[in-house]
Amino acid sequence: MVDVEKVPDAGPREEPVRRSDAEGCLAVAVRIPVRVVVLVLVVPVRMVWDALVVAGRFLRDTVLRPVGRALAWLGRAVFVWPLVGLWRYVVVPLAKGVGWLGHVLLVVPAVWLYRWVLTPVGHALAWCFTRVGAVLAVIGRGLYAGLAWLGRYLAVVPAVWLYRWVLTPVGHALAWCGRQVARGVGLVVTGVGFVLYWTLRVLLVLPALAVWRWVLAPVGRFLAVVGREVADALGHAWRVAGHLSRAVGRFFATVLRWTVAEPARWVYRSVLTPVGHAVRDTVLRPLAEAGRGARRAARQALASARHSVRQARADVRRMLFGEPAERHPVDRREPSAAEARTLGSSTTALTKD
Repeated sequence: MVDVEKVPDAGPREEPVRRSDAEGCLAVAVRIPVRVVVLVLVVPVRMVWDALVVAGRFLRDTVLRPVGRALAWLGRAVFVWPLVGLWRYVVVPLAKGVGWLGHVLLVVPAVWLYRWVLTPVGHALAWCFTRVGAVLAVIGRGLYAGLAWLGRYLAVVPAVWLYRWVLTPVGHALAWCGRQVARGVGLVVTGVGFVLYWTLRVLLVLPALAVWRWVLAPVGRFLAVVGREVADALGHAWRVAGHLSRAVGRFFATVLRWTVAEPARWVYRSVLTPVGHAVRDTVLRPLAEAGRGARRAARQALASARHSVRQARADVRRMLFGEPAERHPVDRREPSAAEARTLGSSTTALTKD
């Protein structure tokens, strides 16, 4: 079905602003030459870089990694294992022995000396110092009280009177004079600063602002456009050079495949494999079957020899010691409930007797 309802108009659609229209003619004029020059310069660098990457990976996988593993094993064998053995079997037992000797020769006598000599002497000295300190504290408190009373009435009271009635009025007068002088100096400095501000503004700031606005800003915009285009050209050229390098690498890989890998594969599949199968079917399998037959014959011969030796040993034992006594089978089944009761009653009767 067809929808006959009218869709409300969403208004005029805005046309997308293209990058070239937004950037102007300068960016468009700079972009093409810069990209061409950068592409010519970057393509050889990218191809050399990709070749070095491939060579480095091959060298890492075939040379550096095995050599590194060998050097790691050699380092462990030459340095780590001897040091571990020296630490485990020489240093640790020697350290334990030295620690035991130190404990017996130093720690135990020192603990005994501290516990039975120094501690009692220290307690006695502490008791004496406590009593002497109490006496000295009483004397000191008396001297402190006398000196505090003399200091209060000879120094503190006169100093408070001098501060309150002499120094405070003089300080207030000096502070008022200082404020007036500071106000006058501030007015003079404000006037001089106003004159210097307008002088520097007219002579330096306004010319510098004009140079920035009409000279440096346009030059900076131009250099920014050029730098952005150079960076974009480098990225684009690097990607294009990567595609070219990949195509060249695939070409050389195809050439190596059809000149080396495919002939070797054909030789392996068409020549070496049939020859190997023929050698396996005509030589190796008959040899294997002959080896298995010889092994079976040897195993049978050894079994016959062991059986003969057992028979001979049994005959000798029978001639020396006679026929062995016959062994009677032992009934290992569990007794029933009636047999258990009968056995229990007989055991009880025997116990009472």
